[in-house]
Amino acid sequence: MRVLVLGGTTEARALYGLLEQAGTRFGVTVSLAGATRAPVLPRLAVRIGGFGGVDGLRDWLVAHRIEAVIDATHPFAVRMSANAVQACAQAGVALLRVERPGWTPVAGDRWIRVADMPAAARALGATPRRVLLTVGRKDLLPFHHAGAHDWLLRSVDRPDAALLPPGARVLQARGPFDVAAEDALLRTERIDVIITKNSGGTATSAKLEAARVLGLPVIMVDRPPVAPAPTVADAGGAMAWLECLYAHVSSTRREV
Repeated sequence: MRVLVLGGTTEARALYGLLEQAGTRFGVTVSLAGATRAPVLPRLAVRIGGFGGVDGLRDWLVAHRIEAVIDATHPFAVRMSANAVQACAQAGVALLRVERPGWTPVAGDRWIRVADMPAAARALGATPRRVLLTVGRKDLLPFHHAGAHDWLLRSVDRPDAALLPPGARVLQARGPFDVAAEDALLRTERIDVIITKNSGGTATSAKLEAARVLGLPVIMVDRPPVAPAPTVADAGGAMAWLECLYAHVSSTRREV
């Protein structure tokens, strides 16, 4: 069965491992957007770069006779997920989305929930604060005029200088992070507030636990709405779906 995995997340990397163990039942291509400069690559066929919108993805699926697509992109990659829904519908290809559960506040959390990055910038207020900014390297422009804050930006790759808020310092790091290290970072940098987006998962959740212990506020950007599709929460669920689909397709082929 020919399978396309739209990858790049922790769940995608777990799925790669399961697919590598599955043997020859699946002919897998992993597609990465190219947003990360040094991605962790699987021992599977890999393509890097966009498809050219809905039409380009549909044509690629048809040309490569893809029978299943697993969308394991980031929860905030809504355009790619929407393109996958439309392209798979047009090409008649089965689609599954791997969507990790979002974070939810618990006792002791001081969350300020906002809808988007401009709202997060406004939520900081005018009083200068020491900010840990963990929203990635592409969503920084709204913070350019957010006030005279002391910015510490954490990102896997260094952002373009033109995107950085004035005076921002950059800490390049790749998760997962542990609570002790996050606690030490927040104390050493004397952080007053964290800005992050509700990515969910465990790789970067330690900062929330550390903030809870220290009583720090967290400005949390909610997930944007995404086009509806069948969904599972993790790589194991995706693999079970794929095995079930494989069994159905194999049975249909034998009958024909």
